[in-house]
Amino acid sequence: MEPIIDVNHLTKNYRKAPSPAVDDISFDVQAGEFFAFLGPNGAGKTTTISILTTTLSKTSGKVTIAGYDLEKEAKKVRRLIGVIFQNPSLDLELTAEENIRLHVSIYGVYTYRPLYRLMPQRYKARIEELAEVVGIHDDLFKKLKTFSGGMKRKLEILRSLMHRPKILFLDEPTQGLDAASRQSFWNYLQKVRAEENLTIFLTTHYLEEAEDADRVCIINEGKIAMMGAPDEIKNKLLLDKFIQLDASDRSHLRSELLQLGAPFTETGCHLKVMFQEETPQSLIAALTSPLTKLAVHQPTLEEAYMDLIERKGGDKR
Repeated sequence: MEPIIDVNHLTKNYRKAPSPAVDDISFDVQAGEFFAFLGPNGAGKTTTISILTTTLSKTSGKVTIAGYDLEKEAKKVRRLIGVIFQNPSLDLELTAEENIRLHVSIYGVYTYRPLYRLMPQRYKARIEELAEVVGIHDDLFKKLKTFSGGMKRKLEILRSLMHRPKILFLDEPTQGLDAASRQSFWNYLQKVRAEENLTIFLTTHYLEEAEDADRVCIINEGKIAMMGAPDEIKNKLLLDKFIQLDASDRSHLRSELLQLGAPFTETGCHLKVMFQEETPQSLIAALTSPLTKLAVHQPTLEEAYMDLIERKGGDKR
């Protein structure tokens, strides 16, 4: 199956920069995939997403979006994508609805009309639906200069979805949103993704948002450092997996662990036991000591990410 995003040997050089911002990277994204593109500041992720969304020219390489050549058919690409940029691009003198109407007219999905009441019913229905989802329904006709930072972010989310894009590029999409709004946003996106086969291309500093991605691509110093499913990345990096155990008779528990050859360290309140299996079930089943504490630690994607970046020379933030 032909990927919906196909990047081959992409390079971007900036004048006077000692090395390329993006250095000969290649990857692809399948239609309907949730693809997370991660990296520290200065790693090349913002440059890459800017090229893929046609706002920045590449130095070399080839990129196709839904079969269209990014360089030769940029206008066709723009009609297929929705973008939430890290930095807002809103007119504070217009109302929220006016910002939306002006934006969607660029895509040619809705014919621009000077008054909201003259816009087609399907435009109004779409605005109503999305405004309820992001929580700004009562503020649609207010000037943006009265909006808080979080409300502006919600408007950008709404605006990016108005023309039903095939690919949604999200550059720090939930930055500035409260936890409830972030959850509502992701719930809605997963619903749209399932119903419309929406492709999601995410960059984020909220690493827990990437835990549910189909694949994660980590870029560092302009090059792809690792790519795979979140669990694959965590397993490749061999991060510590351990269980915390304790028993009323700790000396007996300690003796059992020594007999089983299970490596452990002791703290004031528990024993920390390392394990390599997918789960520690076999170890726990072999113990006869009545346990007073049992907690399993599995490494998170954020721990894997930070471990990899530190190995590669540190986060430049």
